[in-house]
Formats: sequence, structure tokens, C-alpha cells
Amino acid sequence: MRFLTLILFTLLSFLGYAAAPKEIFWEDLIPKGHVQISNQDAASHDGADQNWVQPDLNAPVVKSLDGQSVSLPGFVVPLEGDSEIITEFLLVPYFGACIHVPPPPPNQIVHVKIKNGVPIDSLYDAITVTGVIKVETWKGELAQTGYTMQAVGVAPFQL
Repeated sequence: MRFLTLILFTLLSFLGYAAAPKEIFWEDLIPKGHVQISNQDAASHDGADQNWVQPDLNAPVVKSLDGQSVSLPGFVVPLEGDSEIITEFLLVPYFGACIHVPPPPPNQIVHVKIKNGVPIDSLYDAITVTGVIKVETWKGELAQTGYTMQAVGVAPFQL
């Protein structure tokens, strides 16, 4: 019994020291020294097709992030779900990306899946997504991404 208690205490101590997710921000998804092409300032709402083209489809990613547990704030572009719960979405750095303005480069979009879904009260509000990030491409109707994430948690963004 004493041995079992010692093992349990050791296990609980180890779990208490497990590393928290690394807090990252959008600039951390761009390799150091890369000059990022931005189309947010040049976006137009005149309906011309060239204004909705995603720039720099070959934008480089940060390979060292692959497989890391991270938390990243951003805005939701829903892909799968219903009016109450979403199970798949794009996480983008600013409101309206991919919907009201052209998508940012792929290294500034994360394709997120969350197993049991999550309610999103307002697309206008920033959230923080926690999960394991992967350096892999995902392509959909709205955009191409440079990263994917299997989310384990979503929370309102806190300053």
C-alpha cells in the first residue's frame, strides 16, 4: 500500500509540473528574417476577383513549431458545425479575413478541428485556441493554410 501511495504521489507531482502550452502569436508563425507580404491594407470591396486572391501561397512556415502544444489568439471563420457548435474552423489574425477581405498568406491561417465542437458566441470576438499545432497544408474553398491544429480548448481572448 505504501508503495502504491508513493507511485501515485510521484505521478501526481509529475502531472503538476507538466509543461503548459507555449503561448504564441501570429508573428511567431513567420520565420525570422522573412519579409511577409500583406494584403490587408490593399483589400478592396469593389468585387474585382483580383482583390480576393490569397497572396504568397508559398509563404514559409516555422518547422520547429510542428507537434508543439500551443495557445494562439485569433478570430474564427467557421467551416463545419451548426448555429450552436462548430467542429472545424479557420483561425485568422484579424476579423473578416477570408470573408470580408482576402485571406492572409497561408502561414497566417491555422485550420482547426475540435473533436466535440465548441460554441462560438460571436465571430466578432477574439478567442484563444489551445492544442497541438502541425506544420501541414490544408486547402479549402476559402483559403490554403500552412498550419493545422487539433484543438483541446477554446476560450475567450484575455489581455
